[in-house]
Amino acid sequence: MKIKFIILLFSSIWLALLVRVFFLAVESNNYYERLSLQNTIKHEKIAPVRGEIVDRKNRPIAINKLGFKIQLAPHLRTKKHQKEFEEEVKLLTQLLPSLKKEKIIKNYKKKDSFYNHNFIDIVEFIPYDEMMPVYSVLNLRDNIKIVSAPKRYYPYKNIAAHMIGYVARANKKDIKNNTTLELIGYTGKTGLEKYYNKYLQGIPGEREIKVNANNREIEELSYTSPQEDRKLKLSMDIELQKYISSLFMGKVGAFVVMKTDGSILAAGSFPNYDLNIFVTGMSYKMYNELASSLDHPFTNKLTHGLYPPGSSIKPLLGLLYITSGKINEHWSVDCRSNLKIANRTFRCWKKKGHHHTDIIKAIRESCDDYFYKGSLILGNETMSKGLKRYGFGKKTGIDLPNEFIGVVPSRSWKLQKYHRSWNIGETANMSIGQGDFLTTPLQIARETALIATGKLITPHFAQEIGDRPYKIRYQEILTPLEKKKLPLIREAMIQVCNSPHGTATHYLHSKIKLAGKTGTAQVIGIKQDIKKRKLEHELSYYNRSHAWFTTYGPAKNPQYIVTVMIEHGGHGGHAAGAIVSEIYNRLLELGYIKNK
Repeated sequence: MKIKFIILLFSSIWLALLVRVFFLAVESNNYYERLSLQNTIKHEKIAPVRGEIVDRKNRPIAINKLGFKIQLAPHLRTKKHQKEFEEEVKLLTQLLPSLKKEKIIKNYKKKDSFYNHNFIDIVEFIPYDEMMPVYSVLNLRDNIKIVSAPKRYYPYKNIAAHMIGYVARANKKDIKNNTTLELIGYTGKTGLEKYYNKYLQGIPGEREIKVNANNREIEELSYTSPQEDRKLKLSMDIELQKYISSLFMGKVGAFVVMKTDGSILAAGSFPNYDLNIFVTGMSYKMYNELASSLDHPFTNKLTHGLYPPGSSIKPLLGLLYITSGKINEHWSVDCRSNLKIANRTFRCWKKKGHHHTDIIKAIRESCDDYFYKGSLILGNETMSKGLKRYGFGKKTGIDLPNEFIGVVPSRSWKLQKYHRSWNIGETANMSIGQGDFLTTPLQIARETALIATGKLITPHFAQEIGDRPYKIRYQEILTPLEKKKLPLIREAMIQVCNSPHGTATHYLHSKIKLAGKTGTAQVIGIKQDIKKRKLEHELSYYNRSHAWFTTYGPAKNPQYIVTVMIEHGGHGGHAAGAIVSEIYNRLLELGYIKNK
């Protein structure tokens, strides 16, 4: 009985072992075959080539220089492969003398680990001409891989720098928001390069390859091309931009030249900088000099510069006045230069006053007293609501990143920000574009277009995104009464530039008839006990007023808006009249303006 039991036990054990062997050898075959396949098939992403940016005449503004990056196989620093590593580094530095041995080793060490089985980038960029003579030698090396790697280049260097923007190495935050950047390595950081980054960067392709146990490629199984070279065509004329930039030599400020449909032909912020230094890298000394400059060269003043609008606000505020229902176009004041409000005296810029002044004269000669007294009738809330409806205190919607909205001060705004109540003097200050009222140069340009066309347009640089034209956008925001009274404001702005008493007339030499408004925005307050003001040129530079001059032309057939703001430029017409004239003359010369 015991013998039978022992035989049965052994038989059972052997049977179980046979069943297990059968399972491992046959039934698990499919599982291990799939596992084996995963270990030998790799999916390799292919970085797309960044799309170019061109101007309206297809002149290249942001392009890619042809070049290559160099990669080394992983795990070469082990004892077994150390000699190979040293040989490869030595060969590279011999064939390409511009390479530094220490930097190659440092770059390799950063990413070499037991967990990394991909080739490691050791040289980010070698120009095409430098690589070609040695390409065939390096390409035959098993441990070296030469990969196409174009580099961003800006042929016009500092021209329109703030508008175009630049690309630079992607950081962790960039990659978290856009995983494709882990493959590409670079991303748009500012300007149009940033705003249209996802379009310009393209979509990666993919290779499916078979590799052996040593991670060597045996066979390409499939290939999906990347979606790349996506072109962005701008409405900008880069040669016009270059010309206007020369007019701003030595000046600090901003300008914009815009069609009445919102298409921007040229725009600039000054001082500017060479975009290429952000691609190749700059020294700490250079960066600190730029970052610490009181003229803020890194700030795009067109969309990020916040300034009191000064008298440039008067045409739209005048429209608000005469359509408010509280006063009309026949209302007038007797300007005696000084107006007492509470315990403070509010002065008009003209020492002897403008005397009898209606809406036309108030805009033509920029009478402060008219706007002081009108503001006391309308009140702050009516003014604030109206100006916001006109587009102040809001983004214009331009295709640039992080646009500032400015400030339209009001009782509720002040209470929320400063926890203090509003006073009537602030209402008077606001009426001449001073106090806490802040705008960007682009907002002033858009409001000028509102007067010229009756529509609140959306400014834009893009003309074609690939094969799709940019869609023109605008809003109808004026009331029927405002549209009816708009010709009065236009006539006043024509007189600003053409009447003997206009604030801009004597500073213009434009070959076409313009309409516009000058502005002088103070940056320091004037004490009440000062009887005689200093002239602008008598003030120290950073105490001088900002100069505004915003225009449209031709006056009777508006086609273009030209707005110029010069920091600490003093009187708007004096500082900007010549520049504005030259811009319109060049537009006429280039055929952009069809008739006078």
